[in-house]
Amino acid sequence: MKMVLLSGGSGKRLWPLSNDARPKQFLRLLADSEGGIESMVQRVWRQIGAAGLSADTFVAVGEKQTDIIRKQLGPEANLILEPSRRDTFPAVSLVAAYLHSIACVDPDEVVAVLPVDPYVEEHFFQAIQALPGVIRKTGAELALIGVEPTYPSSKYGYIIPREDENWPDEDSLPVASFKEKPTEEQAEHLLKLGALWNCGVFGFRLGYMIDLLRERGLPVEYEEMVRQYDLMPEISFDYEVVEKAGKIAVARYNGKWKDLGTWNTLTEEMGIRQVGQGIVCDQSVNTHIINELNTNVVVIGLSDIVVAASPDGILVTDKAASPRLKEIIKGLEPASMSVERLWGSYRVVDKKQLDGGKQTLTKIAKMDAGQSLSYHLHLNREEVWTVVGGSGEFVLNNEFISLAPGSVVRVPAGALHSVRANTDLEWIEYQLGSVLDEDDYIQLFTEWDEIKHHCRIGSA
Repeated sequence: MKMVLLSGGSGKRLWPLSNDARPKQFLRLLADSEGGIESMVQRVWRQIGAAGLSADTFVAVGEKQTDIIRKQLGPEANLILEPSRRDTFPAVSLVAAYLHSIACVDPDEVVAVLPVDPYVEEHFFQAIQALPGVIRKTGAELALIGVEPTYPSSKYGYIIPREDENWPDEDSLPVASFKEKPTEEQAEHLLKLGALWNCGVFGFRLGYMIDLLRERGLPVEYEEMVRQYDLMPEISFDYEVVEKAGKIAVARYNGKWKDLGTWNTLTEEMGIRQVGQGIVCDQSVNTHIINELNTNVVVIGLSDIVVAASPDGILVTDKAASPRLKEIIKGLEPASMSVERLWGSYRVVDKKQLDGGKQTLTKIAKMDAGQSLSYHLHLNREEVWTVVGGSGEFVLNNEFISLAPGSVVRVPAGALHSVRANTDLEWIEYQLGSVLDEDDYIQLFTEWDEIKHHCRIGSA
C-alpha cells in the first residue's frame, strides 16, 4: 500500500497565525511527548513513522510550501509538488500520475489518501492499513474510513451505510449515500441510521484512478499532468469521483478523531494554555493566548476565549463563535506577514506605498546556522541589509563580505548576492522598488559550495 497526505488549505480558519504561506497544519501549537511543541503535520508524520509507513508515504504539497514542509519533516519525506492550488480532485490526479509514471507503482496496488492534519490516535493507521483487504474482499472501487460519531455534529460530513446480508466483508459495509454538514436535528436522525463521520480518508487501486483519467481524456504521465495542471477542473475528489462511484465500502473506526480546523477544537488538544508572551489571570477559565508578537497580552476576567496575535493581525474570539472566523474575515484578504523557509524565517514589519509608484517593505529575517540563500538577483528592487545578531558571509557580485552585528550591506537592483550564516544570523531587510514580489528573482546557483567556486573564478 502507498499512502498520500494531501497538504492543501488556504490558511484562513486559524487566522491570524495561519496564512497562505503557513496553513494551519504547519503551526507549532501541540504539546509533544518530550515537553516541546509540534505542528499537526509533524505529529501525523511521527505517527506514520511509528506505524512503519513513512517509506511508502508521499506528501502532495504546493510548490510554495516546499520549504516549510522540508523544514518540518526533513529531507527524507517523499514530496509530490502541486504547481498551483486546484482542490482535491486535481491533487489526487497529479498523485496518481506520479505514482504511475515516475514511481512505477503496480496498477493493482492500493493507494490510501488522507488529509495531512488529522488529530488521531496511533491505531487509526492500523485502520488505514486494512483498506487494501477491504477492496480485495468486496471488489469496491473505493474504500472509505468512517468514524463512529460521539455526538450529532453539524460540522462534519456523514457516510450513510446500508445493510446487505450478502456483503462479503464483515469489517466493512456498503455505502448508500452521503450527507454534507447537516443540521444537528438531521445529524441526530443520521446517527439512528448508523451514519459515520466522513474523515476524508479513501483508498483505491491505482489502476482505477488511471483508468478514470484516461476515460476523461486527462493525462496519466506526470510531466504532462504538470503542464496541464492549471486546466484541471477545480473540484473536490468527493464531488468528482466518490459521489459518482458505483460501489463504495466503508470501514468503521472507533477511536479518537478530530478536525482541528477552528480555534475552539485546536485549543481543546493543545495541551498548553499559553504560547508566547502574556498573562492569563486565575479567574479566566478555559482561556488561551497564542502570541507571536514581541509584546505582552494580558487577559483578566474573561473565560472561554482565544486571543491570537501575529504580524498578520490580532484576534479576540469567544471559542463557541470561532468557527465563524473564515466568514468574518472574507473581505480582509489576509497578507502573509510571517513566513517559514527551509533556511529560517522572516516577518514583515512594515509595508508602504510611496508617491511616484514605488513601494517599501521592511522585514526581520532569521537564518539558521549553516544555512544559505541561492545566488540570485532582483530586477525591480534594491535592498539594504542591517545585521542585528550573529555572524555570516555575504557575497555581492563575486565579492565576499564578513557579517557581524552592525554590518550594513547595500544591494542594488540587478546585483547578484547571497548569504551564509556561520551562526544563527538575524538582519533587518529594507526593500525599495516598483515591484516588491517574492517571485522577482533570477537564480544562478543554489548551493554555497558552487557559489564560492563561481565567485572565486569570477574575481580571479
